[in-house]
Amino acid sequence: MTLILASGSAARRQLLEGAGLAFEVDVPRMDEEAAKASLRAAGMPARQQADALAELKALSVSQRRPGFVIGADQMLAVEGVVLDKPKDMAEARSHLSRLRGKAHELITAAVIAREGAVIWRHIETPRLLMRAFSDGFLEEYLAQAGEGALKSVGAYQLEGRGAQLFNRVEGDYFSVLGLPLLPLLAFLREHGIVRA
Repeated sequence: MTLILASGSAARRQLLEGAGLAFEVDVPRMDEEAAKASLRAAGMPARQQADALAELKALSVSQRRPGFVIGADQMLAVEGVVLDKPKDMAEARSHLSRLRGKAHELITAAVIAREGAVIWRHIETPRLLMRAFSDGFLEEYLAQAGEGALKSVGAYQLEGRGAQLFNRVEGDYFSVLGLPLLPLLAFLREHGIVRA
């Protein structure tokens, strides 16, 4: 049975590759920003938004491709506010300034669809405490991260220099990176996609 990642995320692709999975990538044909705006206009909480977007991605590909299709999404919530991926370096600076010295949640949802129907879903909510770093460190970090700071909702990659931004991380490390990998692997073993 074919395993398909319905995502253009390099981090998610690397997680699956690192786990030794054979899979294909098929980026969903959907307007993610419009879908997100619609969910927010309906007053949907961040956890449900992440789950709904993961489902939309998985179903978008599953309706036209046979196999097990993985959709995933992440939402960052801090003090009741949801942050999206920064659009530019100024917004990355703003995100990091807002997160500095505070705890935030990184809601990570994954859904597997097959033949146009959801057959599995999982949500993890790691909690991360960002340290109160100096303005000088912030500027140095952004200069070194460059465009990489625009690839994640929090403007950081925990697996790289972004680790220096934090005092503590509570919860699943793989979910911080973009995918609840261990529960996903357990499901794939149960269904014979990965050897038990």
